[in-house]
Amino acid sequence: MATEHFSTRFLDLDTWTSLDVLSAFYEGQLSAVAAVRSSLPAIAAAAEEATIRLRRGGRLVYVGAGTSGRIGVQDGTELPPTFNWPDDKLVYLIAGGDRAIMRAVENAEDSVEDGIAGIRGNDVGPDDVVIGVAASGQTPFTIAALKEAASRGAQTIGISNNADAPLLDVCSHPILADTGEEVIAGSTRMKAGTAQKVILNLLSSLIMVRMGRVYRGLMVNMRATNAKLRRRSEIMVRQITDCDEATAADAILQAGGDLKTAVLIAMGAEAQEAQEALARSGGNLRKALADFSKKT
Repeated sequence: MATEHFSTRFLDLDTWTSLDVLSAFYEGQLSAVAAVRSSLPAIAAAAEEATIRLRRGGRLVYVGAGTSGRIGVQDGTELPPTFNWPDDKLVYLIAGGDRAIMRAVENAEDSVEDGIAGIRGNDVGPDDVVIGVAASGQTPFTIAALKEAASRGAQTIGISNNADAPLLDVCSHPILADTGEEVIAGSTRMKAGTAQKVILNLLSSLIMVRMGRVYRGLMVNMRATNAKLRRRSEIMVRQITDCDEATAADAILQAGGDLKTAVLIAMGAEAQEAQEALARSGGNLRKALADFSKKT
């Protein structure tokens, strides 16, 4: 496995100056990001299919062990506040259970039984999107979970940092970021982990765009849960509708904090009329605005 290889270039790393060590780490991070570019078509294809399934009411299911599992949890937990993705549409299957998020659980990643049980216990089905992440691509827990999910008709996405990894063979959408050897041999929290985070960022963000939760590059589905975000909501309404500050604030108040509804209200719609337009458009603000414009 390339991620486990030892590089003679870094044989005396511990004798280098701190600046030279950091330079090596930094170069590794840059190469990790660059390794993702060739994966963009695979990420796009995975997101397109995921959107179809999620529109039918499916869930995003993150599967992984150790660093990979924690990166999956980080990606998923950022979706509700950023895009108002429902909490009940997220599932995390981490080898060793929730306690493994905070500390290592020895041998948990080797349990095939736990991987299968996690999928069965959460009743994963055809509308669900299961994302398995493993730097080595050989983690038994993650491979078993993907196999079981595939047998139940779910979409399976596998993310690995090693070519020819078994994980990539058992999923419908393999995504490879070949990051190669680490500066610190086998420390996949570095280059491999960075590439995984980039891939998940790209994948989940594209899914949210395709789900209509972004308009004009703005987070129009975000949860305005504090003063800063409420202020940001007002600014976005003003940006989209070109209304004044008072109109934006009043529209958000009438909309009960829902930014998309507030945009339509600021454009002249009644609250119920705005909600109906959004319902017809499947929550897509661009389509709802076009629908409303035809009637005015």
